[in-house]
Amino acid sequence: MATLTTQVINLAGLGVTYGAAAASTKIVCGERTFLHVKNTNASSMTVTLSSTAKVRGQAAADVVVTVPATTGDMMIGPITQDLFAGVSDGLASVAYSSTTSVTVAAVRI
Repeated sequence: MATLTTQVINLAGLGVTYGAAAASTKIVCGERTFLHVKNTNASSMTVTLSSTAKVRGQAAADVVVTVPATTGDMMIGPITQDLFAGVSDGLASVAYSSTTSVTVAAVRI
C-alpha cells in the first residue's frame, strides 16, 4: 500500500499534482490534511477512510464518501490523527471502490 505524498499549499501557490488511484493508499495524518478525489468515470464511486478511534471501547465508524460520476470532485478531511492514525504506522488507510478514471492528491494547508 503506497503512501501519498502530501503537497503543501503556500503563499506562492500550489499547482496540485494528481496521481491515479490505487485500490488502497495511506496518508500522513494532520489537522490540515485533506484528500482530493476526482472521478471522471461514468459511475459514482466511494472512498472509505478506516477509522481507528474508539469511544468508551467502541470502534468509531469508518468514513465513507460518495464521489459523483463524470465530474465528481470531492475534498475529504481533515484527516486527523485521533480518528484515522493506524496503530502500527500512524498513517490513515484509504480504500477506493473503483480506480478507473479516478485521480487523488493529499493536500495540506
